Amino acid sequence: QVQLVESGGGLVQAGGSLRLSCTASIRPFSRYRMGWFRQAPGKEREYVASISWSGGSTYYIDSVKGRFTISRDNVKNTVSLQMNSLKPEDTGVYYCNGVGESKIGLWNWGQGTQVTISS
Repeated sequence: QVQLVESGGGLVQAGGSLRLSCTASIRPFSRYRMGWFRQAPGKEREYVASISWSGGSTYYIDSVKGRFTISRDNVKNTVSLQMNSLKPEDTGVYYCNGVGESKIGLWNWGQGTQVTISS
């Protein structure tokens, strides 16, 4: 069973920054496209960003383009999300997972990391 461990969340003011990290136990990690998802209170989980196995291709939803940057380290089996210019609407629990063709998570979800942005 794949284990996903997210960290780095917290409470920051609007305009601030956070860097999320995720470690995945899957081997080989470099085989998979990895992504970040988030779930806001009372809403369904949404796909936020992803990165190809090599790191050469990235995808972002429109609302985070220019503010978030996804990266990965295939030696350390980690994927990160640098979040700048944070907005209250970025509040939610953030999860990482492998990304399938339908932009859904490939494996069981981890516990996620809480991100709260105050206005």
